[in-house]
Amino acid sequence: MKIRSARRFEVIYTFLNETSTSVLNFVTNQSPSNGSCSINPLNGTTTTAFNISCSNWFDSDGVRDYTLYVWTKDISEKIMISYSSVDHFQVRLPIGNENTSLINLIVYIRDFLGSITQVNISSIAVTLDFLTIDDLFNKIQNSSKTITDNSIVQLLSSGNQNIVSQIIILLSQQLNQMNNHYLTKAISNGISFVDISISTLNSPNFTSSTTIINETISIEYKNEINSLANIRDYFVSFISDLLITTSNSIILQSSSLVQLTQSTNQLTRNLLTIVTNQCYQLSLSLYSIANQISYEDVQLAANQLFQCASNIFEEIKNDMIPSGYTSLPSEIVTILSGVNGLLQRRTILLDLDYSRSNTITSDYDTDLESPWSNLNLFADENDFSEEIIEKNRNIYYQKQVSNEISKQVTEMNSLLSLSLNIHRNLGQQYLLNNSQAFLFFEKLSKKSLENGTFHQIENSQFNFPSNLLLNSSSTISIRSQMTPLASFGNAQNTNLSRSISISILDENGNEISISTNENSSIRLRIPRDPNLLIPSMNFQNVTSIANVLFYLSYVNITSSIPISIDMEIEPLNSSLSYLFIYKFDQIPLLNSSINEIDGWNLFCSNKHLTNENLYKYFLDNQRTLNHQSLIYGIRQLNSTEFQNYCSNSSLRNQIPITDEKSHFTSNYQIRIYTSGCYYLDENYQWRSDGLKVGSLTNHYETECYSTHLTTFAGGFIVLPNPINWNYVFANADFSKNQTIYITMIYKKDLEKLGVTPLIDNQKSDGYFYQIIVFTGQRKDAGTESKVHFVLSGEKDQTNIRTFSNSNRKIFERGGIDAFVMSVPKSLGLLNYIRIWHDNSAHHILQSIRKDFLTENYYLIPSRQQ
Repeated sequence: MKIRSARRFEVIYTFLNETSTSVLNFVTNQSPSNGSCSINPLNGTTTTAFNISCSNWFDSDGVRDYTLYVWTKDISEKIMISYSSVDHFQVRLPIGNENTSLINLIVYIRDFLGSITQVNISSIAVTLDFLTIDDLFNKIQNSSKTITDNSIVQLLSSGNQNIVSQIIILLSQQLNQMNNHYLTKAISNGISFVDISISTLNSPNFTSSTTIINETISIEYKNEINSLANIRDYFVSFISDLLITTSNSIILQSSSLVQLTQSTNQLTRNLLTIVTNQCYQLSLSLYSIANQISYEDVQLAANQLFQCASNIFEEIKNDMIPSGYTSLPSEIVTILSGVNGLLQRRTILLDLDYSRSNTITSDYDTDLESPWSNLNLFADENDFSEEIIEKNRNIYYQKQVSNEISKQVTEMNSLLSLSLNIHRNLGQQYLLNNSQAFLFFEKLSKKSLENGTFHQIENSQFNFPSNLLLNSSSTISIRSQMTPLASFGNAQNTNLSRSISISILDENGNEISISTNENSSIRLRIPRDPNLLIPSMNFQNVTSIANVLFYLSYVNITSSIPISIDMEIEPLNSSLSYLFIYKFDQIPLLNSSINEIDGWNLFCSNKHLTNENLYKYFLDNQRTLNHQSLIYGIRQLNSTEFQNYCSNSSLRNQIPITDEKSHFTSNYQIRIYTSGCYYLDENYQWRSDGLKVGSLTNHYETECYSTHLTTFAGGFIVLPNPINWNYVFANADFSKNQTIYITMIYKKDLEKLGVTPLIDNQKSDGYFYQIIVFTGQRKDAGTESKVHFVLSGEKDQTNIRTFSNSNRKIFERGGIDAFVMSVPKSLGLLNYIRIWHDNSAHHILQSIRKDFLTENYYLIPSRQQ
């Protein structure tokens, strides 16, 4: 018989004039007892119907249900397979351990007051029913008809959430194993990991065996991934109509969705939309019953729902959890990784998405406002080619789904936070830590936030100042989160960044605004993907250059959002020291009579070399704001300068100036990379106002300072080899150095060389023409009017273009003016130019046009108009 143990607690309150007593009686509920559980048969395949029998269980409150979990290697990785209110039920099981085929089982027997007894069942062997599953996969791939003659499809069509979830789990695990095999093979054959996948949190580094990519391997990998994506997309249709009944129902359904979405490189937009909607409904259902079920049920259901919003690869071991934390081994919002992977150029384009986005919609003939038929949305400037339209239409719909899912995931996070908050007390912490996400909850006092440090994983952390401005009651909650991939937004340089966030919540779960001033900002550390490949340093052959005052180099820093600059210089002779100067958008000049620089720095071998034998220099994003280029100069210090400015402390803050040209005695290598600090606004776009990049930024993390809290990401791009500016001036013939000029096409310094980029050139253009205009010698031949033209070729013609130069006069009598015109693509063989002006008539004799990529010249006379 089940025995209840009783406890009586009495509290006496003593006041000045009276005494009060309060008494509470506690009865400890005993878990079900005296029974046993077994499974039959003891071996089988993934299509075998195994019978679970739990007999003779007694509980005075009655047995509520029986829940079966399975695992192969670690019990902390257990997955719910089935639940039942009766003591005999059937299950289909996933394959066992890859080496032994064994799978472990445990049954939870629970009474109506929530007390649980756990029973381990003997391990059994489960192997893959290859013929049945292979038959199904082939039919999904090759048949356009509805599949009815496959036993697995018949089970999926039953509508029974136990059966459907079991089949989805065992099939998804097979697909996940195949994906891991394909991914490993691709990487071992030279494909970069970050080009085809997203590193999980705390993941090991993957290295390619070769740097030469086999095109056949790349095509084969894409075909394999597309095949698996098509199969997953087929399975998702069976889960959208399952009923949501209890907390067990929530756990079971989300467990199957976790497995189905584990491989984020294979998630079609259709699958992502269905899964996100189902996860949202499950989250909403949990919130509606959170105050009616036990703490343990909320915890288990929330664990699975966070996994439902992401996927599971491997769960963190309990012995890895810091003491004092409650472990909820789960993951968050990797659905966002699935939808953002393509936009961030981290996963391949799925054929099914591409095909669906470019199939004529059913309302094509009736919906005149349909985006699908609005080609202006998808064209690249004037390029309306079929290839461009189809590519951009697919991206358009990918962004649309990304925004919709982002909103739903935000609402899901809020619902789950509120569900957990019902059972959370002051000082109590919840840690959800997994390979795909990190989530931390804690209820604490407002005072404890001041000077507080909140660590995540992979060195991610938030440091709060002491003078926080926080409008709230004394009790608050912290929600800290980290995911493997930043959302796409509008920043092209966040595709290697983790996403981190932290929110302050009031007692009702509402976010509280927090602010600081710039002198006491919140410090953040944002990790990057650990598998990013850092390019090798660029060799600078400076010893071959004749005597110069400075070796000048040019760097393009044009960016739509602010960036910082990190420079790393590795001297091949570590005993040498250097003077470094720079200027934004112009050439730096420094001698005894001219000081036109924006900054300088000494690199002294006795002080500034790092342990990696590097000289480093950092410019934060506030310094680079509104600038498009950086031109820097380096010269080697002689022994006297080294003694005076590096060894003599009295002159260390003075800049060594000389008019004497010198040469380099040794070469060096250089690497320049940009970083950024960004936050996600309410429109899911990245912004940088209020953020500053810190000087501790490096290859693998960005240091940021912020005056507010939200979701953050870091930008990172390694720049190409800087352009040798000395060489540009020594070889200023445009026709011989096209590459240099094309790179510099938007820079004002190019105009000083007599070549003017047209003001209406577009940065996205990829084809260039040099236009040389000869103005006649006749009287009044020159003009100050605006001159417009249209250039026509066999393949295309330009829009109306304009000759202009804001720095000097053009089209003067007898003058020769050179321009660079950019266009999206080649115009083909040139036919004619139509040219006119907006004022009085002038005589432009002729113009010569040169097609850079074909080396063809065209002489086109122009008549007076």
